[in-house]
Amino acid sequence: MRGTHTNRGERGMALVVALLVLLVLSMLALVMMASVSVNRHVAGIDMQRRKALDNAEAGIGEALMRIRNKDVGMVVTNPRATAQIYLALAGSIPVVGTDTTAMGTAQPTGNWLAYSTATKTPNVLTITYKTDPGRTGIYRYDPTQTPQIHFGGTGLPIYEITSTGTAGGTKRTVVTDVASKPVIVNAKGAFAAGMDVNFTGTAAVCGYDHSADTPPDSIGEKGRGSAPDCQPWEVGPGLAGAWSAGGISISGAALTKTEMNGSPDTLSNQTGFYNGPWDMLNMSQSDFASFIGAPQPAPTNIKGLVYVDNDLVMGNQSASAAFHNATGEGMLYVDGDLTLNAGFVYVGLIYVEGNLQLNGTAWILGGLVVHGKTNVTMNGNATVLYSSDAITQKLSQYGGQFTTLSWREK
Repeated sequence: MRGTHTNRGERGMALVVALLVLLVLSMLALVMMASVSVNRHVAGIDMQRRKALDNAEAGIGEALMRIRNKDVGMVVTNPRATAQIYLALAGSIPVVGTDTTAMGTAQPTGNWLAYSTATKTPNVLTITYKTDPGRTGIYRYDPTQTPQIHFGGTGLPIYEITSTGTAGGTKRTVVTDVASKPVIVNAKGAFAAGMDVNFTGTAAVCGYDHSADTPPDSIGEKGRGSAPDCQPWEVGPGLAGAWSAGGISISGAALTKTEMNGSPDTLSNQTGFYNGPWDMLNMSQSDFASFIGAPQPAPTNIKGLVYVDNDLVMGNQSASAAFHNATGEGMLYVDGDLTLNAGFVYVGLIYVEGNLQLNGTAWILGGLVVHGKTNVTMNGNATVLYSSDAITQKLSQYGGQFTTLSWREK
């Protein structure tokens, strides 16, 4: 009887132990299930955060593309200039203030990433200039100066882009400061030639450095008639007015001959003319070919990086081009002869492999380089004003590359 009683007690204890084990296992299972649920929730939030950040960065990409294409309508003389990109079609864009340009997204319709809004909200994709607190001036980026980022002065304007990406209920905002990547130019003068050059008529050439906003009616240091002189827009000593690997001759009566100014006014019979425009831009020839793009036999639009040629052989001086009453900016590279007639206005750099015939009231701010085959002649009221800023700004702008100066999450 005693043995039987003892066995029943042991069986009772085993049952209690089994129940305790089951209870512990059940609790462990519940904890594990709760942990899996929490991890899944955290993973979902983390995925939404990553998606929101991806959307914000995609917004930065569209903003850079719109700056590159000059869609933003921001002039560098207005520190309050702003551009806003809405997730809206052209007819549904909100009305904005006088300092703001509003536009619809460039994304394909019906497949919009969430990096802006359709209406005015703090989350709309926004581009401004980096300015002082009072928005009276613009910070610029110039890698040749110390410090490279400075208020006013030389260099390229700094853009501040604010992009807010959303995904589910998650929002992430990125603010980045960018500037066009500068193209370093080895300029020799306002006008540089690879052979003898003859200035006739009342041409004006000024090698003092001018600001990029010099108005197109300014002519030389002394002006001419009702046209103002260019001195108020001079920002530095600059270079020679005319530089040549050959001779430089200036003809005409005392009151009508070419006005030549610079530091010095002229440099003739010099050595070291460029092997090509790539040499001037401190590039290899293959890098320059990628930079300038495909040749065009007869372009009508000379805004941007324009390469005029009638074959695919760069530097053989085979092409010929003429422009009348044309306005352009950027870089114009002509692999041959170029004729510029009355009404021609250009801001940036012009490089001509062949001969140049420049007539009438042509006006160039930046630089003009002519290799020449047999002659280089400037007639009439042609004006060339050197501007390192105009060359750098236009080549960097149309070159399409940007330097990121800061990136932060707000």
